[in-house]
Amino acid sequence: MRVAFYTLGCKVNQYETQALEQLLTRRGHTLVPFEGEADAYVINTCTVTAVSDKKSRQVIRRARKMAPDAVIAVCGCYPQTHPQDMEALSVDLVSGTGDRRGFLDLLEQTWRERQPHCALDDAMRRRVFEELPAGGLEGRTRAMLKVEDGCVNFCTYCIIPYARGPIRSLPLERAEAQAAALMEEGYRELVLTGIELASWGHEWRDGPGLMELIERVCRAAPRCRVRLGSLEPRVITAEFCARAARLDNLCPHFHLSMQSGCDAVLQRMNRRYDTARFFQSVELLRAHFADPAITTDMIVGFPGETEEEFQTSLDFIRRCAFSAMHIFPYSRRPGTPAARMAGQVPNGVKEERAHRAAQVAAEMEQHYLARFVGRTEPVLFEEQRDGLWWGHTTRYSEVAVESGDGLHNQIRGVRLTGVEGATLRGTLFSPAGGAAEETVV
Repeated sequence: MRVAFYTLGCKVNQYETQALEQLLTRRGHTLVPFEGEADAYVINTCTVTAVSDKKSRQVIRRARKMAPDAVIAVCGCYPQTHPQDMEALSVDLVSGTGDRRGFLDLLEQTWRERQPHCALDDAMRRRVFEELPAGGLEGRTRAMLKVEDGCVNFCTYCIIPYARGPIRSLPLERAEAQAAALMEEGYRELVLTGIELASWGHEWRDGPGLMELIERVCRAAPRCRVRLGSLEPRVITAEFCARAARLDNLCPHFHLSMQSGCDAVLQRMNRRYDTARFFQSVELLRAHFADPAITTDMIVGFPGETEEEFQTSLDFIRRCAFSAMHIFPYSRRPGTPAARMAGQVPNGVKEERAHRAAQVAAEMEQHYLARFVGRTEPVLFEEQRDGLWWGHTTRYSEVAVESGDGLHNQIRGVRLTGVEGATLRGTLFSPAGGAAEETVV
């Protein structure tokens, strides 16, 4: 069977698609490009916003138009929360966010029998973490390692707890084993990811916590950089930072989930921290790490957000001096409390605020990148394009260099010479008397 994949949404979805691809190839099937001819098209969907649903529907319709006789299989968060939409889209196989191996069994069965199937469970009843193969099929540069699934925060704008269910964690020993195996396969960087990474281990009450997981993974894969996915800011404590700073291969890059820099908006969002606690996390990280990259997400135009509240958020992000930001206009998500709130902000206002916030974010990013000009930093090179080799520093700053060498999957010292947009430019560092040498993480 020739199978084509299309993935929408977060890093967890990307991880799960990579796992499905690995499992399919082990079964003897062939992966083909999504725009090409295939026997089955698998769309791994996202439902975090109404816009995500729309994009998922567009891809499903495109696949059906491209290949009327192929099997169209849809999985992920959208069918988990909106199964009623699938029939109108002429989907042959409907699954959700659980039992991925069972999904592949049904994919093979649907292809053989040409009969539609629907396999959806109740996400809220899940209690066991579904372990899937980590890593990808190509590149062997950066591998995602999913260690957690589910969320119980129930933010007022978010439907994901209903799509993913309660917290389930990959056992510590299995996380260590997967990390060690990925290192042996040749990966140079591991990214710990999950739906709510900071909640890893919460279901075990008195068991190990997130910091122990990070320590054990770093030690299990000493030749790999270890990068953390998005963190809830309250997990950043003095003890967390002190222990993290002792890990030589932990990247000094911390993505703290903020959403708003205004306490009144955070309350309406049902976020479980205020700006004072968030800023405390920022200060702790800067006290323990040299020039850490602190990145964040921000939603603008949340229901009821006034111009004064938006200005408060702008002032707060300037105070935090983030190295990079993802900025989103609020997207009304049917089925969430926020969708029913009064004071829905007009789209034009949301777009204008997003533009203003993006301008501030770009200024902060330029200021952050400029401080590295003149330094030599280790860069993990990933790909060659436009005659340049591209990679990332430990702080996840993008770097481009000219080189006739093959640099893929190498960590090399780069003397940084300038900033072009959001990219650092540089030259391979050549110590006296020798060629550019590989640099330890």
